[in-house]
Amino acid sequence: PFAGAYVALAVVALLAMALMAFLRFPPTPAPVAGADRGRPLSVIVRQPVFIVATAGAALGFGVMNLLMAATPLAMQVCGFAFDPQVGDSTMNLGRLVVLKARMSQELRAAEAYKAGTNIDWSLGEGLAFASLLAEGYPVRISGQDCERGTFSHRHAVLHDPSNDAEYCPLGSIAGAEIELVNSSLSEYAVLGFDYGYSLEAPDSLVIWEAQFGDFANGAQIMIDQFIASAESKWGQTSGLVMLLPHGYEGQGPEHSSARLERFLQLCAENNLQVAQPSTPAQLFHALRRQVKSDLRKPLVVMTPKSLLRHKSCVSTLAELTGGRFQAILPDATPAARTERLLLCSGKVFYELDAERAARKDTATTIVRIEQFYPFDAATLAKLHADLGSPKKVVWVQDEPKNMGGWSFIAPLIEEALGQRPLYAGRDAAASPAVGSLSVHKIEQADVIRQAFGA
Repeated sequence: PFAGAYVALAVVALLAMALMAFLRFPPTPAPVAGADRGRPLSVIVRQPVFIVATAGAALGFGVMNLLMAATPLAMQVCGFAFDPQVGDSTMNLGRLVVLKARMSQELRAAEAYKAGTNIDWSLGEGLAFASLLAEGYPVRISGQDCERGTFSHRHAVLHDPSNDAEYCPLGSIAGAEIELVNSSLSEYAVLGFDYGYSLEAPDSLVIWEAQFGDFANGAQIMIDQFIASAESKWGQTSGLVMLLPHGYEGQGPEHSSARLERFLQLCAENNLQVAQPSTPAQLFHALRRQVKSDLRKPLVVMTPKSLLRHKSCVSTLAELTGGRFQAILPDATPAARTERLLLCSGKVFYELDAERAARKDTATTIVRIEQFYPFDAATLAKLHADLGSPKKVVWVQDEPKNMGGWSFIAPLIEEALGQRPLYAGRDAAASPAVGSLSVHKIEQADVIRQAFGA
């Protein structure tokens, strides 16, 4: 209801401002070229309609600001006040913090935690941080918008707009400290600092998050000279995590690709871990594994955008507490007799799964490659054999053919299964993505058609 009030008041205020502009500059041609078309303000201000418009704008914006600053929605709308324990602390308010109406959806995720179902990406990530903090492992996250998350999924720091007060629910956990730093758009410098930080704090979860994965190219020197090769050159190990938002959703060539292919090209001698988890539970286990493991290897994660709020991209509490990270995820609903095996990674799985249901296809099984490197060839070979060794194996990806995972993973699949996979995806291209949303949709639909028609 409050969100509706905000919208209504904003519309009133904007209409009033538009009326004021109309009065000042009516749509009539100027009598002399280049002459001022505006009416004198001394004439306008005496018109009753101007007085009404001014009052409407002032009232609209004034009441809107009053509601935003004085309504304790955190208590009235959300009604959450939990003890600062591991799960509840991810949504614990601790004290009265005035929040805007759009926060209520994020806070209601606490209901999912209590129910043990429908745990989304934000909650899965938050529980990974919270559990590590409770076990005594410090957490540091930096990035251009890491407190909120580029796509407003994290909200790790809550802000009171009435007095600029800040509250970090995860900071209430006894055990270790969490540090969140909204850094500048200086990827080279910030990633270099965090890499050095990870060397000095090997038992901490140190994360650098790009605003969009594409922006990692501004730090390519750090990636090439240090993150990928320092262990080989100097025996220097790091557990740094890079979270790189990646996904083809029509946002254009500068906001679609984290350049997965470049990281895969750097992989050798077990120097990196490159993953694209497709469920909250998988992210949860990948982050915890990073500090719980005896080995320290940089972890590059292709993180999602649309999956942050995808209704099917959810996990159960049991998958978090009783599972582990799986480099390859089997199909939860495999075909009784598999004739076509689709291999994919990331959000394209959900599109393929939806298309399979729409086609009522009973001969296709979809397997997800969650970790590209190190590649789990043994698990893939066993899954293939368990499915009856289908002759038609197709690799499906969003990216153009000369990008993404195809060039790296095709020979690995061939070696593991004894047959080269078919390709379903975009043609090779100079640019990572098209700039037109309508063209993107046409291309994406074609990728899905290729997968089932190959």
